[in-house]
Amino acid sequence: MTGTDGVAPYPPTDGKPFDRQLLAQSLGLPKLAREDAALRRHYPFSSRLFSSPGGLYHYIDEGKGETVVMLHGNPTWSFFYRRLVKDLSPRFRCLVPDHLGCGLSEKPADPGCFTLEKHIDNLEAWLAAVAPPAGNGPDLNLVVHDWGGPIGLGYALRHPGRIRRLVVFNTSVFTRGDLSWRIKICRFPWLGDFLVRDLNLFVLGAGRLTVKTPLTPEVRRLFALPYSNRAARVGVAGFIRDIPFDRDSPTGQLLGKIDQSVHPAFHDIPVLIQWGSQDWCFTPFFLELWRERLPQAEVDVYPAGHLLLEDAGEDISRRVSSFLAGPR
Repeated sequence: MTGTDGVAPYPPTDGKPFDRQLLAQSLGLPKLAREDAALRRHYPFSSRLFSSPGGLYHYIDEGKGETVVMLHGNPTWSFFYRRLVKDLSPRFRCLVPDHLGCGLSEKPADPGCFTLEKHIDNLEAWLAAVAPPAGNGPDLNLVVHDWGGPIGLGYALRHPGRIRRLVVFNTSVFTRGDLSWRIKICRFPWLGDFLVRDLNLFVLGAGRLTVKTPLTPEVRRLFALPYSNRAARVGVAGFIRDIPFDRDSPTGQLLGKIDQSVHPAFHDIPVLIQWGSQDWCFTPFFLELWRERLPQAEVDVYPAGHLLLEDAGEDISRRVSSFLAGPR
């Protein structure tokens, strides 16, 4: 199998660490390969690959102890969780994938690869391989942000009883609520594809419009590195196309099932909600829906944007660490 430009084969998918520069070359991302030294300063983790049903799935596996699975959104990647992994890995095993089409995972051209159901399929296969059930009780701590919410809770719906604790960052799994015009305009026929894939405005805008405190130029560049050409942005566009404005679409119907499952599935487990109040995408309206569904949740609100770990990462990391170390 080859990457987007057919330059070189992917490294073996045996779950062992490998040279990230070879993967970058395989993905057709020479800029990432050249700047790997900068990336390693911020993201000092070993890259691993898994052959998922949809394609090759990049992930990091750091630390030992109880397993913490962290799921990112669009258009970010596992880089978003770098600080949390550094802080948690001395006490926990941190498993953090890049969804198919994102980060350093494969970016197949087929738009059918990027539906909510397909992302859940990939997550399910990956967890079965790298973190099979340890027994009859809950054995996974789940951290979700943005699209990681419906993907992670969609997995939990298929595997009731596996989730030990749930940590929710700005996200929604609800059929109520509306999203910003900034998202909607990126779905217009022809115009959306031009803005997202040709001009890269969705990725570049995310680096500037989703934080209260501006990112450093280096961090902003590293967030965008895996999306440095049109072919590499296929998954970004795929996520946007799959937003279920049509509630009768396959993804809309699946989201409805996930929405209905939130209270029954999670009402008796510890839940921590960490919320950025300055998020124009997932506004406080969505936080109130989480409070309604999970009244037992511990909630902290920060004057932070959508990428709340960039604005309030130190406080949030300390809070999450304490929560995960608490009693079940």
